[in-house]
Amino acid sequence: MQTKGKVVIITGASSGIGEAIAITLAAKGAKVVLGARRQERLEKLISRIKADGGEAVYRVTDIKQRDDLVKLVNLACQTYGHLDVIINNAGIARLSRMDDGQVEDWEEMIDVNLKGTLYGVAAALPIFKQQGFGHIINIISTSGIKIAPLQGVYAGTKNAVRTIAEALRQESGGNYRVTGISPGFVNTELVEHIPDEAARAAMKEKMAQIAIAPQDIANAVLYAISQPANVDVGDIVIRPTVQD
Repeated sequence: MQTKGKVVIITGASSGIGEAIAITLAAKGAKVVLGARRQERLEKLISRIKADGGEAVYRVTDIKQRDDLVKLVNLACQTYGHLDVIINNAGIARLSRMDDGQVEDWEEMIDVNLKGTLYGVAAALPIFKQQGFGHIINIISTSGIKIAPLQGVYAGTKNAVRTIAEALRQESGGNYRVTGISPGFVNTELVEHIPDEAARAAMKEKMAQIAIAPQDIANAVLYAISQPANVDVGDIVIRPTVQD
């Protein structure tokens, strides 16, 4: 397992998939650099990782702010001397019918899911180009693979990330790796922030019935990171066996 000693940035690290990734990678010897908006949760997570013998630092980070991602990358490089991996995990879901015209929700998803990911990529690439190596992992969604009602803009932002990442992979010339991981129904807090009450209730019910654990996604991240430098794991889809 080629994980020990790697410096890994994780956005959206204070809960759910990001938290599971942080704990898993730290346990395998990675030095994790955590970004999220909720400082109290980040502090508790850092304490847990260190109590288990891991290495971790954090910075309160709003990925809608480009400078926050630059500062998070700088923290990684200043603390550990380089950067191996950035995991663009933070995301939001604001599900609604298109004809409801929830334009502010559309803008929020574009700002977080798309622009926030691009800000992470933009912050990391200069370091990767200078080093001659690096790994970008984007947590996407199966919503961008199977399009469904209420998920139009959300799926659109995720598919935009998928398209951009493939172009980046081709442009890299093998100097850095690009991986997309698309989770299906995962037991996280993501659905709690769906503004439409009926959609939120339906998603929570389905999640309770079939959802897999954040750890299942963390295991996929570990697999992608731990491959030899000449192996680029492209796209991984992880969903419950019973998911449509």
